[in-house]
Amino acid sequence: MSDKNNGLKVLLTGGSGFIAAHTLAVLLNYGHSVVTTVRTQEKADKIRAAYKDYVEKGRLGFAIVPDIAKPDAFDEAVKSDPPFEAVLHTASPFHFNVTDVQKDLLDPAVIGTTGILKSIKKNAPSVKRVVITSSFAAIVDGNRGLWPGHAYSEEDWNPITHEQAQENAMCGYRASKTFAEKAAWDFLAKEKPNFTIATINPPMVFGPIIHSLDSLENMNTSNQRILSTCQGKFKDEIPPSGVYLWVDVRDVAEAHVAAMEKEDAANKRFFTTAGHFSNREIVDIVRKHFPQFKDLPTDSTPGGDYPEGGKDAVYSYNNRRSIDVLGLRYRTLEESIVDAVKSFQAVGL
Repeated sequence: MSDKNNGLKVLLTGGSGFIAAHTLAVLLNYGHSVVTTVRTQEKADKIRAAYKDYVEKGRLGFAIVPDIAKPDAFDEAVKSDPPFEAVLHTASPFHFNVTDVQKDLLDPAVIGTTGILKSIKKNAPSVKRVVITSSFAAIVDGNRGLWPGHAYSEEDWNPITHEQAQENAMCGYRASKTFAEKAAWDFLAKEKPNFTIATINPPMVFGPIIHSLDSLENMNTSNQRILSTCQGKFKDEIPPSGVYLWVDVRDVAEAHVAAMEKEDAANKRFFTTAGHFSNREIVDIVRKHFPQFKDLPTDSTPGGDYPEGGKDAVYSYNNRRSIDVLGLRYRTLEESIVDAVKSFQAVGL
């Protein structure tokens, strides 16, 4: 769709996030021009400092969108001269310090997604491609547990109900991703806009942080377990892995940009996963490469492994579409964990 010199004009939402920061790097690297939305001027200034050359060349700009849960939040951000040709929507809440599931998780996710689609349809008719960060949370069926013998793919949808969403923060989060993605496909079917949609559905996302972190306490949720390992928090027991599928953040970023660039990606979901992992495997990699950390678990520390029967005792996956259509070549768990830890060290681990 574009060669390296003839990039697109792209709006990237939530530019200070973990995945978005890498997506921004890939977009700029591939010759696209980007305006990214952030919640505050302070966040804009941090990104500006990291990409001074691109800002000076006019290839990176900013739009402040304080609250994505407001229905018309993106009305102004989607206007541009020259006009945007694509929108990558990564902004969505992912945290479990929730007091009200509806207000803290469901509304921002769903209204944030439908809101930006409405704004594009109304104010940015030039946009032809929209790529949305969804999640394995919109694919996985929590009722099925480990579901051995089942290979999750883009055909699967989380059947979670509104009632189940209220049970706890984890259900609320999974529901928020499911309802937001369903709302996007409903919008496409009912509103018949000028643009196509693609969704990227990663499971646990590991890998280096390149976005600005005020402190290690603000680590993105997936990477937290790698950090906790390094900090000695698992020395007595390694916690259960929870989800057994993972992907590197850099591959997720590549997926977003490929889904925007490639014609064949239009109106498809992409289950982006590199395969299985367990918390014990993470611990083993940290111990092998960073023996200097104190209080690392040993071979005899309990917990963190696959269930009895190993990988065969848990669901598997089908990631063919992401490889065949998007051309992804997945990084290894070892590379991802080592690069993650090195990036934590750079910010004070």
